[in-house]
Amino acid sequence: MAKGDTRACISLHALDHGSVDIVCEQIRTISGRTGVKMTGPIPLPTRKLRVPVRKAPDGGGSETWDRWEARLHKRLIYIDADDRALRQLMRIQIPDGVKISIQIQAK
Repeated sequence: MAKGDTRACISLHALDHGSVDIVCEQIRTISGRTGVKMTGPIPLPTRKLRVPVRKAPDGGGSETWDRWEARLHKRLIYIDADDRALRQLMRIQIPDGVKISIQIQAK
């Protein structure tokens, strides 16, 4: 493939939206320094994981429930696959709890 025919699709997942935004800002500065074209971050729908749990451990008494919820925040970023930019992406300090996956695609 010729230069500029590929792009990297970066997907970020975390329970804390602040840490996802920090990583997005680091990727934005890398694309600005290297001069590659970047699209995003595209916010995907937040997935809400709900778990209702009975408060009483023995099953007796009135039915009272605790409702626990975790929100999974997702972002999608497309960046042109440049060797310098991808090498710098591998060196990003990623906070705990942030899952990142990079896929190389043809345009």
